[in-house]
Amino acid sequence: MPRLLVVHHTPSPAMQAVLEAVKEGAAMVEEVELTVRPALSAGPADLLACDGVLLGTPANIGYMSGALKHFFDTVYYPCLDATVGLPHGVYVHGNDDTAGALAAIDRITGALRWKRVAAPLSLTGAPGKDDLEAVRELAATVAVGL
Repeated sequence: MPRLLVVHHTPSPAMQAVLEAVKEGAAMVEEVELTVRPALSAGPADLLACDGVLLGTPANIGYMSGALKHFFDTVYYPCLDATVGLPHGVYVHGNDDTAGALAAIDRITGALRWKRVAAPLSLTGAPGKDDLEAVRELAATVAVGL
């Protein structure tokens, strides 16, 4: 059974609502095992055990959260060659701008040579019904891409 790893930093009620939508979206895909790990506790063993990854972070001062950056710092060299082509997706939530965070994540996943299987999802402001549906669709798309 394919395994989807969700690596997230969820410090706010808005991000918690988004994470719950991720879980709902992944659950819509049968035959996918979901593993959810906070970015500060996820590591190489988690990444090496999955068939795809969905990354979630708030945009903090124009960049991804320090927690997600820590995850990348932790897994980069141990997983560099073993995860080439790993299917991935990303969602970023910010109060007004997510461009810097998305660009940084794109650079790092590009250097890791991962394969993006869904367009990055940028959310700003309080997530509404349509935003949460887009998150569900993102999670399902990444799960299907495994």
